[in-house]
Amino acid sequence: MTSPAFSQHLLRHDDHGVTTLTIDRPDKLNALNAAVLSQLDAAFAALAADSSVRAIVLTGSGSKAFVAGADIAEIQALSAAEAHQFASRGQALMLRIQRLDKPVIAAINGFALGGGLELALACHLRVASEQAKLGLPEIKLGIMPGFGGTQRLVRLVGSGRALEMTLNGEPVSAQQAHAWGVVNQVWPADQVLLQAQHWAATLAKAAPESVRGILEAIVQGGDQSLEAGLALETARFALCCATADMQEGTRAFLEKRPAQFSGR
Repeated sequence: MTSPAFSQHLLRHDDHGVTTLTIDRPDKLNALNAAVLSQLDAAFAALAADSSVRAIVLTGSGSKAFVAGADIAEIQALSAAEAHQFASRGQALMLRIQRLDKPVIAAINGFALGGGLELALACHLRVASEQAKLGLPEIKLGIMPGFGGTQRLVRLVGSGRALEMTLNGEPVSAQQAHAWGVVNQVWPADQVLLQAQHWAATLAKAAPESVRGILEAIVQGGDQSLEAGLALETARFALCCATADMQEGTRAFLEKRPAQFSGR
């Protein structure tokens, strides 16, 4: 089912538990302005509350860009106070995506620069086109990443690579990004979205409590002490063991057949 009127700059397509969300602003290379940020925030809030949605693919319209960055014309007009508010809004959106209890896969079909890469970094998994370019070029504009790029990148690849990408400001190829661990997979351009959707479809069939537990333990537990993270893992493991899906999964393993999870 497709809902092209999801919002002004967003397209939504639903298929057996997988929602594909497309940022549709191709004339601006899908740049993130205040309107797009607001629409994305509302969209992810709605998807979080929709029990029929099990996994989400996020991509950009057209063949050139996932998201080419934040809207520079809009940023140029900001005062320091307005810039603080703009960055805070962007960071709130990225946190909403990162903390979603459903997996979000970025299908990076082209340029992912500045705010576009920050958006991709907020997703749980990233699949990139062979032609994609990824970078945080804000230093060339006299600014710096403001939507969480410095913090997520350093946690993903370490301070050396994070400093290299942010201080140089030069985009890297999809292949280099994969070698550094910025993206999980690289595919030919005509396969990127399909591969991301295939991955999402596989996750949509998994036991929801298992998925929720893994996401929370890694995303939130990873920012805590080892002891706190282990306690969170133990609590989520116990919740999984209280589900009918655990009984089905273990029974299916012992009976040497595929599990059929019900979400209970």
